[in-house]
Amino acid sequence: MPPNRFDHLDWLRAYDGLMRRVLTKGQTAKEMEVEAALARPPRTVAPAFAREPIATLVRRGLRPTHSKPDLPFPRDWSTVAAERLSTKLGHYAFRLFLRGAILHSGAFRPAAVTQYVTPSMATSFASFLEELGLAKAHEPGFYCLVHPAKSFGGVLEWYVARELYRRLGFQVASGLKCRAPGVGGDLDVVAVAEGKLVYLELKSSPPKHLKDSEIQAFFTRLDAVRPDVALFVLDTALRLEDKVVPMLLKEMAKRRGTTAGPKAKRVVRELWALAPHLYAVNAKTDLIANIGRAIAEGFRALAPTP
Repeated sequence: MPPNRFDHLDWLRAYDGLMRRVLTKGQTAKEMEVEAALARPPRTVAPAFAREPIATLVRRGLRPTHSKPDLPFPRDWSTVAAERLSTKLGHYAFRLFLRGAILHSGAFRPAAVTQYVTPSMATSFASFLEELGLAKAHEPGFYCLVHPAKSFGGVLEWYVARELYRRLGFQVASGLKCRAPGVGGDLDVVAVAEGKLVYLELKSSPPKHLKDSEIQAFFTRLDAVRPDVALFVLDTALRLEDKVVPMLLKEMAKRRGTTAGPKAKRVVRELWALAPHLYAVNAKTDLIANIGRAIAEGFRALAPTP
């Protein structure tokens, strides 16, 4: 199962650095060999389940690196605890609770972190976090996270990547910096199966907080990555057609230089096809099942018409 981050491409960075030094220092052949022999060996390459997504990006001319993980648990966390958390994250109510707990800096009262779950449910969620060693009692009725995170985004990336690996057999990597000229932000999740690259942009905030700049950045990353299938995923039960789909279509029309934008097709419920290989999806009623359906639609669209 995928860990929280992967070491990769160290040999490429080391080689680039060495060549830059060689070109500027005018070394002799012997000096170059001595310097190369004294260089630190590269660290262990990425595990098999991360290697192919990263290599696929490299073959597209990119040089991805991992961003610093922002997770409410340690890197060396036990497998059993990770399994329990991943299972619990399948419940939308728990994701809402954990998102609220992360946004509360310092101590929090379980019932106060979100208005969408009952006080008794919130208390049970806090007790679950305490069982896993992720939270501790601060004072009567209050808890605090043992490993505070800045946002819920890192957890969402970890969970989706893990489930794509576990349920659908994808090779996955998450939290990658694209490092293409003029391209900012992270590639939240990249996954490879059947020789096809899938890129998922994940949003953990409600649609009302979505900005035009985020939509623009998403399409800029699409242009750089050129995946076979792409998903714009919102971890929300709210409708997408009122705001999110129109924002995506508007940006698509702008980039095509047209005034009449393309039309979206509702595949089922809140799964929208914006183009043959581009989809928008939300979390109602099962986030991972919806993502899987969108990927299936994208893979089918790649096949030739019988």
